[in-house]
Amino acid sequence: MHLKLIIPILIVAVVLWRIYMRTRRSFGRQRVQPTRMAVRIGLLGLFGVVLIALSAAVPWSVAGILAGAACGALLSLLALRHTHIEGTPEGRFYTPHTYIGLTVTVLFFARLVYDLMLFKQAEALPVTAAGSPVFHETPLTLAVSGAFIGYYIAYYLGVLRRSRLPLGATPAMPSEPQ
Repeated sequence: MHLKLIIPILIVAVVLWRIYMRTRRSFGRQRVQPTRMAVRIGLLGLFGVVLIALSAAVPWSVAGILAGAACGALLSLLALRHTHIEGTPEGRFYTPHTYIGLTVTVLFFARLVYDLMLFKQAEALPVTAAGSPVFHETPLTLAVSGAFIGYYIAYYLGVLRRSRLPLGATPAMPSEPQ
């Protein structure tokens, strides 16, 4: 096989594997794993900071990331309202709201696949003096990425917070009077 064919196949395989793993975590009861969630929060936060740093030269791109992250965080509050936390002798578990998390994940991966298809057509893109293609992320792509990052950071933080409460206690949500 030619190298130009192997790389796209590997990229598609990794994307499909991540979609499968993310989708699997959107259904049914999941064990609360604070260390794993903290690592995900850290990696997503780092990815968000890098994304903002790489997009800092284009104000609309940064605005897209931040607006997407804010929308994702607000959506996570809705998902947390529908998340069931339970304690058993085996440990703490949570049951996520299936459709909200799944929608955010599918939207992110669909946009990623769309961008990969555009990148495949890189021959049509302008090139720099060094000969590499100029490929700018659109604010919409960055907003979708920001929504994914904001949703999962806020959701995992909320699950960790709620899982530390005594069973039967529910935290006051931001819209509820305290």
